[in-house]
Amino acid sequence: MNRRSFVSSMMAGGFLLMIPAGFASARDIKYYHDFSVPDDALKPLERDASWWHEHLDDDAWGILFQEETEPAHSSPLDKQSRNGSYVCAACYLPLFSSDTKYDSGTGWPSFWAAHEAHMGTKTDYKMFWPRTEYHCIRCGGHQGHVFDDGPDPTGKRWCNNGLALKFIPEGEDLPGLRG
Repeated sequence: MNRRSFVSSMMAGGFLLMIPAGFASARDIKYYHDFSVPDDALKPLERDASWWHEHLDDDAWGILFQEETEPAHSSPLDKQSRNGSYVCAACYLPLFSSDTKYDSGTGWPSFWAAHEAHMGTKTDYKMFWPRTEYHCIRCGGHQGHVFDDGPDPTGKRWCNNGLALKFIPEGEDLPGLRG
């Protein structure tokens, strides 16, 4: 039996009925804060890296605007488990909900879904093979890389530098956008 006939026979046999009714999807993400922002807030800011350097410490600035990487297991956000939201450490644009965070074992905060309208991507060849780098769509700050080895329901691992994020607990107001 080839793959095509196998898939056809499984579908004809009601295989799809075996998918659990409670299976989560990216649409089911609980957001602890309002992630909506005015459309004009998603336009790239016209600030150079030196402006951001005045507003961030050296380590965060290096990660966000020089595309550095923090050491694995160095961020307290890796083990953060409270409900809330993760915003860009530079401009405070909401990027992730804690509902999508999981322990990937890599030593960096990891998420199975992002607020993708708030992310930009590009191909990065710094490790000799292509990787998808993502950054905040508003300030351009480098956040991390997205891989196809994450858990269900998306199969994605948004692997983020902890210093590129700020955690806002549930019940606390999100900071106003900066920049």
